[in-house]
Amino acid sequence: MTTKSTAERPGLKLGHTMLPRQLTMMGLGSAIGAGLFLGSGAGIQAAGPAVLISYLVAGTLIIIVMWALGEMAAANPTSGAFSVYAEKAMGKTAGATVGWLWWLQLVVVIAAEALGAAGLLFTIWPVVPVWGLALVFMAVFTAINLTGVKNFGEFEFWFAILKVVAILLFLAIGAALLFGWLPGVASPGLRNLTTDFAPAGLGGIATALFVVIFAFGGTEIVSVAAAETENPERSVSHAIRTVVWRILVFYIGSVFVIAAILPSTSEALKSPFAGVLDLARIPGAGAAITLVAVVALLSALNANLYGASRMAYSLSERGEAPRALSRLNKARVPVAAVGISVAFGFLAAVLELLFPERILPALFQLVGSTCLVVWGSALVSQLILRRRADREGTALPLRMKAFPGLTVVGLVLLGLIFAVGFSSPDSSRQLFSTLALIVGIAAACWIGARLTRSRGSR
Repeated sequence: MTTKSTAERPGLKLGHTMLPRQLTMMGLGSAIGAGLFLGSGAGIQAAGPAVLISYLVAGTLIIIVMWALGEMAAANPTSGAFSVYAEKAMGKTAGATVGWLWWLQLVVVIAAEALGAAGLLFTIWPVVPVWGLALVFMAVFTAINLTGVKNFGEFEFWFAILKVVAILLFLAIGAALLFGWLPGVASPGLRNLTTDFAPAGLGGIATALFVVIFAFGGTEIVSVAAAETENPERSVSHAIRTVVWRILVFYIGSVFVIAAILPSTSEALKSPFAGVLDLARIPGAGAAITLVAVVALLSALNANLYGASRMAYSLSERGEAPRALSRLNKARVPVAAVGISVAFGFLAAVLELLFPERILPALFQLVGSTCLVVWGSALVSQLILRRRADREGTALPLRMKAFPGLTVVGLVLLGLIFAVGFSSPDSSRQLFSTLALIVGIAAACWIGARLTRSRGSR
């Protein structure tokens, strides 16, 4: 994983052509995907309406993490983002481990999103087989990512706009259903919330928490994209503030509506948005929201492919990946980094299609809790780097308020989530698998760095 550093290599560098509005909508695009349109139903099945507690806990944590990342990204906008900050705070092995861990998480998610979008589209348009649709999606979004960051950002902007409009319409229809404003449709009231709020108790809330954490994963891509954005100091600050409150409103608002209308035992929770709209008896609404869910998954695929390629580029620039991954085309896109990121997704998608329900679950077992590790590294890095900056009198363009109190609160929340996770058999297996993966990546990075230094000293 380690080669001679290319940081001083002359040539093209990443541009700064992404617009602030595109950065803001990218944050939404990467987070509002399968986690909301499909995962919210799984969370309600696990915890009932008490899943709202899981969302509040995870939402508080992501706010703190995004503020911490915003402070560091404004001071040092780089495509390596939290990987670079971990390196500055804790050393090269820590930085490389976080970078490779996040890259692996994204390439697995890319395959899952391609398959998920294909499966949803097939339910309403059973013409092209799922495997064919998945491969077409991967090829199309690879092409989009190769055309330049401004074009990519514009695609992501309009994808995110569509999702936002759809969610707002869903919230309006859900509110009308709950208040009994729809003609000929009886309101379900709030019985689901009041009669059986937590059917599985604390264990259900804990199980749902990991579903929710995974749903919020991807929001941190804003800090990666800051490196290619106009006026990153101002753009990052605006994007962080906007993305955080919009995600919380959309997620918690949508989940409240779903949990109030659909019981935790309902089969409709397999596609919760369509289930609510079907109860509202709006013709064609179920198919329409399914199409929106397809767009949401493809938008997240688009953003995650971008994030994975930029992380691979950054690792190459810092000598933690092969040199070829940092070479840019005329559009200032790291072609090889895009290629290696999507290649893993193609392979995982093909294997999953050959061996259904065996490949992706195994991969998710490894990377399912990696976002917790990435968020933890961001908080620890911000704690160290902020203290260092204050000690040295370094001015910061954006300063996280209530420091170090909020950072400590974030770390405590993370610690509690890990404690809850290790107390459950299902989540503990996932956590142990992730820890084993981290140890393996860290060992490879450390050995690679030692071999590189040894060759360089000859």
